[in-house]
Amino acid sequence: MTHSAAHHHSHDADADADADADADTGTGTGADQSDLLDLDADVLAEHIASLTAWLPLTEAPRRVVDLGSGTGTGTLALLDRFPGAYVTAVDSSDAHLRRLREKAEARGVGERVRTVLADLDTTWPELDAPDLVWASASLHHMADPARVLRQVHGSLATGGLLAVVELAGFPRFLPADAPEEAPGLEERCHAATEHHHAAHMPHRGADWGPLLTAAGFTVEAERTVTVDIDGARSEAVGRYALEGLRRIRGTVDDVLSPADIAALDRLLDTEGPHSILRRTDLAVRTERQAWAARA
Repeated sequence: MTHSAAHHHSHDADADADADADADTGTGTGADQSDLLDLDADVLAEHIASLTAWLPLTEAPRRVVDLGSGTGTGTLALLDRFPGAYVTAVDSSDAHLRRLREKAEARGVGERVRTVLADLDTTWPELDAPDLVWASASLHHMADPARVLRQVHGSLATGGLLAVVELAGFPRFLPADAPEEAPGLEERCHAATEHHHAAHMPHRGADWGPLLTAAGFTVEAERTVTVDIDGARSEAVGRYALEGLRRIRGTVDDVLSPADIAALDRLLDTEGPHSILRRTDLAVRTERQAWAARA
């Protein structure tokens, strides 16, 4: 993820796009990021629902906060899971929050959603002592996540729960030996973006357990969810792969070989014979890690 509140924290993928959809590469317009986050929600909906069902709650929460809500993947999943809940969605992108409101209204749950525009690196909003805070593919974007965790701890109702969900990197889409003209291209693309991620998001891939404990939480449960979705099951997988690799393309010009750049551009040429949209061998492969921590 998430892709998706500070610096367009958005989730889910939690996509972290990583849509994480996360739009982790930081390229593209807000509208483009919204599209990637929506695709992340579509493709990974089953896994997101399984995580909301896994939360160790003794009773259904009434006041929920989606921290770094993006376009509403987590917000809508939480509203589905907890029909009596009201969700405050916090994000730094007005475009993402507008998309979220549109989706909530279309599903008839608009009155159960409050949106808050805030950059959590600079401003901490009033959260009304929530019973549950959901942070999916958002914490690794924060400049000082330890401070944010302490603020969440201070905001939660007594005994409230924080759920942290992170993608273990951006999803892989191509078979290991594809495309045929450049075997291993996708892995080289991801390796080429690691320097960018290390410089801009040093907390990406962190073990959040010790950070949660240091902020005063008790970690009650941890879970790793393996994602392996056959592209034949969802036509959205091709579009998700296209948007994800477009993000990567924006950061690898000076790193990949000319041959790899040419192969990547063939995949991204939606009119060409090698377009990723024409492939029948795509999948979505990644892992999500989740921590549930009690205040």
